[in-house]
Amino acid sequence: MIEYTSFMKPMINDFIKYQTASQHWSEVSYGRNLKTFENYCLKNHSDSNILTQEMIDGWCSQRNSEKNNSYISRINVIRTFLKYTNSRGLTDLQIPALPKKDKRKYIPHSFSKDELSNFFKACDNIESKRKSKTSLSKKKTIPVFYRLLYSSGMRTIEARVLKRENVNLIDGVINIEQSKGYDQHYVALHNSMKEIMIKYDAEIDKLYPNRKYFFPARNDGHHTKAWVTDNFRELWKKYNNSYAVPYDLRHNYAITNINKWTNQGVNFTDNLYYLSKSMGHTTIESTKYYYSLVPAISNIIETQIGTNFDCLIPEVIET
Repeated sequence: MIEYTSFMKPMINDFIKYQTASQHWSEVSYGRNLKTFENYCLKNHSDSNILTQEMIDGWCSQRNSEKNNSYISRINVIRTFLKYTNSRGLTDLQIPALPKKDKRKYIPHSFSKDELSNFFKACDNIESKRKSKTSLSKKKTIPVFYRLLYSSGMRTIEARVLKRENVNLIDGVINIEQSKGYDQHYVALHNSMKEIMIKYDAEIDKLYPNRKYFFPARNDGHHTKAWVTDNFRELWKKYNNSYAVPYDLRHNYAITNINKWTNQGVNFTDNLYYLSKSMGHTTIESTKYYYSLVPAISNIIETQIGTNFDCLIPEVIET
């Protein structure tokens, strides 16, 4: 739990309680930026005991090297905090406007079977000359962690901060309580993945008894974003020459599921809804993005059910 120390502490704590009760708070996504803002105020306005427009404008000005999407992520929690304090008469400050989001330019990598086989072969054959707890944990964790991303479509942050208490290995259901913002949802494990996680849970418990996180790191913490990225890059390059990132496993999960719907006579609308909920999308429209990655999917849908693609899946409206 992040500790706040400035004159804003009472307001911030009340704000967090309100957001938590409203199911719109994520310590991982929002807490860090709110704490960084507090540190900025303490450093640059040490003599002040009230929140001022100068503090807001200074922190919320877009940096020269900062892209729109990063800028939006950094100040979003401050804007929400101000809406909370202004509406309660605690402040009367101008809320910074947001620029439009940058359109995605990165095209996710389309995995081949050989590439995936090579990657998981590298995961299963990690060599380490040291026999420390950290090295043993890495060797056990990596094959399971990336297989979970591959088989479930979970976001990397969801897997990193996954608490052991939220993994039901009897029924094979994961409770995602911290995600992109706050969007609690559930993921059903494939039986093969459930068995892998049962075995891992027993083995890692010997190294980290009574652990908090399902994939533990040092000091009873969770792994960092850099841990996920660096290990993926190292293992991917061991046998593959193409470029890929960990998040591509989530895209692969969506595309693989969509492709399975063809020539099976399944109910398209139901499957779209299930996929959307499983992946933690707040709206079905968010899932439409993945259709642009599946070749000729609109023609396949129109042929099968006689409905124009854009009528069936409405255009996503930028907000």
